[in-house]
Formats: sequence, C-alpha cells, structure tokens
Amino acid sequence: MTSPAKRWQVAPELTPAAAHELRVYNPILAQLLFNRQIDTARAADGFLSARQEHSRDPFDIQDMAAAVERISAAVSAGECIAIYGDYDVDGVTSTALMVLLLESYGVQVTPYIPHRFDEGYGLNKIAIDNLKSNGVGLVVTVDCGIRALEEAEYARKIGLDMVITDHHHVGSELPQAHAVINPKREDDSYPEKMLAGVGLAYKLAQALVSSLPKVEGVAAENWLDLVALGTVADLAPLRGENRLLVREGLSTLNRSAREGVKSLIRIARLTEGSIKASNIGFQLGPRINAAGRLYSAMTAFNLLTTHREDRAERLADQLEAHNQERRELTHNITEHAREIALEAHHEYLLFAAHESFNAGVVGLVASRLADEFYRPVFVAEIRPESGRSVGSARSIPDFNVTAALDDCEELLVRYGGHAAAAGFTVTNENREALADRLREAAAQQLQSTDLRPTVSVDMEVQLRDLSFDLVQLLDQLEPCGYGNRIPVLIARDVEILNHRTVGHDARHLKMSVRDGDSPPLDAIAFGAGEWASKLPRNIDVVFELEINEWQGRRNLQLNVRDLRLSL
Repeated sequence: MTSPAKRWQVAPELTPAAAHELRVYNPILAQLLFNRQIDTARAADGFLSARQEHSRDPFDIQDMAAAVERISAAVSAGECIAIYGDYDVDGVTSTALMVLLLESYGVQVTPYIPHRFDEGYGLNKIAIDNLKSNGVGLVVTVDCGIRALEEAEYARKIGLDMVITDHHHVGSELPQAHAVINPKREDDSYPEKMLAGVGLAYKLAQALVSSLPKVEGVAAENWLDLVALGTVADLAPLRGENRLLVREGLSTLNRSAREGVKSLIRIARLTEGSIKASNIGFQLGPRINAAGRLYSAMTAFNLLTTHREDRAERLADQLEAHNQERRELTHNITEHAREIALEAHHEYLLFAAHESFNAGVVGLVASRLADEFYRPVFVAEIRPESGRSVGSARSIPDFNVTAALDDCEELLVRYGGHAAAAGFTVTNENREALADRLREAAAQQLQSTDLRPTVSVDMEVQLRDLSFDLVQLLDQLEPCGYGNRIPVLIARDVEILNHRTVGHDARHLKMSVRDGDSPPLDAIAFGAGEWASKLPRNIDVVFELEINEWQGRRNLQLNVRDLRLSL
C-alpha cells in the first residue's frame, strides 16, 4: 500500500438564490460563506458576528440544576470537592477552570488527573478510594465519566457523591450519579451538542456563578482563555456556540493576565495579541498535551493555575522539553508502526501493536498514518506485564471508529471516544481477534469507497488578485479550525521562478511563483521537499493565503497544501 494521491474537490459556485441573498458581501467572501452552508443574509450575519440564535442558558442543560444544587451545598458546608479530569488539553483546561472557580469561593478543592500509564483514562476505583480517605465529599468529573458505570456505582456505595460532566458519546446506560451533564443524552434538549469538555465546564461555571453568593471580581468569563485552548485542541467543531466561545476566548487569551498562558506564548515564540485558533492547534495545544503524553499532566495543570511568574517560566520550559521529546518519539514510532501495519497487507484498515510503542503518543502516530494512507488506523502499546494492550484509533469520515469498537465490545476491556478518534484497551490474548474483526468491518464498509484523501477547495483565484486586503477579508471567518476550515484556494498554471529545499533533511520546499504579469509571491510547501528534483516550470497549486512575518517584514505567502503538474 502506498500513500494515495489527493483528490481536489472544488466547491460549486454559489446558486443564483444564494448570490442574491449574499449580494452585500464581497464576492469571494460570499462564496466562502456558501461553501460553509451559509446561504442567507440572516445566517451570514449571525455567523460573522458569532451571534447565537438559541438560548445559551446553562440551566437548559439536563441535570444542571441538580449539579448546581449539590455543589452549592458543598460550598456552604465547607466540604472538600475533587475535580477529576483527563490528561489531554481539554481535560487539563477543564480541571484548571473548575479548580480556579471554586478556589475563588474559598472552597477546599483537590485537582485529580489520573496518570496515563499507571491508571489510564477516566475514573478508577483506587483513585476513588484515595479521594474518599482524604476527606473528599464530592467528586466533579470534567471531560470523563459518561461510561464509568461501575466506578460511579462504587463511589455511590462508599458514600462519595459524584457530579459527572462529559461530552463524549453516551453508552446504553447513564452512570448512577447525583447529576450527569452531557448534551448528547437522548433526553437533553440543549441545542448545542458539540461542546468540548471545557465548554461544559464553562457552562457549569456560568450556572454556579449565577447561583452562589456574589464575590467581587469573579465571573465565568475570567476563564474563557482556557475554554479556547481546550475547545480548539480537542477538535470541537468551530460552529455554533463553540465559535462564540472560542472567539471570546481568543480575545481573552490575547490580553491574558494568566502567568502560565503568557509563558506558554513565549516558549512557543508567538506574539501576544495576534494569536489565532490555528496557533492553539499547532503550537500551544501540543505543548500542554506533551506533559500528559509522556509524564504527568499535573505539570500542565500547574502551569495554567500558577500566579507566580517565575514558576510559570520554569514550568513552560519543562513543557517545551517534553514537547521536543514527544516529537522525536512520535517520529520514530510512526516509522515502526508503518512497517508493522503494511506487513499485514490489508487494504482497508491499518493495525499496529508493539511493546516498544508508547501509549502517550500512539494517537498522534495513528493520526499521521491516517493522513498518509487515508485509512482507519489503530495503534497500540503491548504491555506484557499487565497482559493488556493500550491503544488509540484515528479514522476517516467514512468509518466511525467508536461504532466499530461498539461491535467488538465483548473483546475489549474498555474503550470510548468519537467517530473520528477513540481510545481502547484490549487483553493481549484478544488483540489479534480485535484486529481481524476491525479489518472485516472496514472491508465491508469501505469496499465501494474511493479511498483517496480529499482536499476541499473553496474557489479558483488568480495570484494577481491576492492582497493584504484579501487576508483581512478572510479573517472575518475566524476562528477557523475543525468544522470551519481555513479558506483553501487554487491557482492554475502558476510559473515557478525559483525554488530550494529548506528545513531538517531538506523536507520542505520554498518557491517564488507568479501567474502572468503578477508580482512574485513566496510559497512554502511543508513536507514536499521531494518535489525539488522534478518540478516543471508550471504547476497548479492548492494553498492557504497567509502573512509571513520575519525580521520586521510582512509578506504575502502561499502555504501550499498540494501541487501537481499543470495540464
């Protein structure tokens, strides 16, 4: 199996009806809106202004009133409350938000994020016992717990109350807890179903602040920077309420007084005041994630909650070192996993497991291989000492990995996730049976599918039409990310004036290009260094338009997504 060539799918031109509705907008912006299923003036105005058409009242979420009642009682009684989170960015930001909120009310609050390698994802009985013995009277979960039926029942039996907030897919039963907050519940009518874990933590914070006695300076909006970090990093779709929360959160983040966020921005070499959602996805999020992937997520939690500049600087430097280690480990395991998966010679699904793999990065490895081969990918670390394998899955739109794991439930120790990403634990004796079952499911579902990655292109343009003003126009679509992609454009018959390879191992391609008599433009094609020896004079190029700032100079640049020979 080789990496398939990409399909270029250029969006159809907007219809006459949509053109009439969107006539007040620049034609390029109108086309971009239409491509995002926005075809009326009202919808366009609501999208561009991030205005919500539905209620955002947190009490419209099922069980929110019960959760607030129990937490308020704990606050009044001086109970110790534990916030039980997850080790990814969404879980860490959710935990930080709730801890900082409760500390503002003088609550004795204990953060608890399980160790990825010692405990694994989610609630576990040993942790519950330890929290109970340390005087905790109430556990509030964030970004986990919706499938922890056995653990929630155990907590109830030992007299430990629990409020569960989670955004993952709901199983056939709800855990027995004082309150279960998840808009994906069948009986929940809250219109926004796609909030991240930190988004739900924020809704709970809104409800608590409106219900608890007023404390000067305390408002849920104080933690919107954390909401933006967790929402973008967890790939929650940037539409609807998420779009509003991230837009507001980016505004807070770009003027953040939080010492940890400022140190994180410094270590990522970003400029405070100009950070976009893409910077969270590619620079800030991976550094927060690195702690939980390789060591303890508490390093990231401590960074986001510290009030001391010197401690924030030290913790940010530590995360940077973790991230560098994570990059090297991911590269090495990806190479090994590719070899193992391809040896199986299966056409529709890749499965790789090995003792040398690291469970902290197998999700990243699976994601890279899914992008490379456009197949569902399952990668796992084999642990002989425990008799289990712990893995992650990443998928393509045509194959729901969580649904596939649902069909293999009797083979699994535990699992959970979304349609495109999931985690799983399987006994070593069942691992090959699981791989075979998943391959069979993929073969049945994908045999008539064109398994080539698709690059969705918004529209064709001429290079002479690109300008700084157009960049400002495109910025009206921000925040861009999952569910609201960065605009992708195509230019045909582009002349290459010069080119060279750049970066480590000459992996990237730097070019100067033009069409017709247009001024030359810089272009960078990441990972396309192999093209350097075979470039023709003219190419078709798919790209994102951006501004490259270097040594005080600002230039337009094409960030090349794909290229091919001009016909």
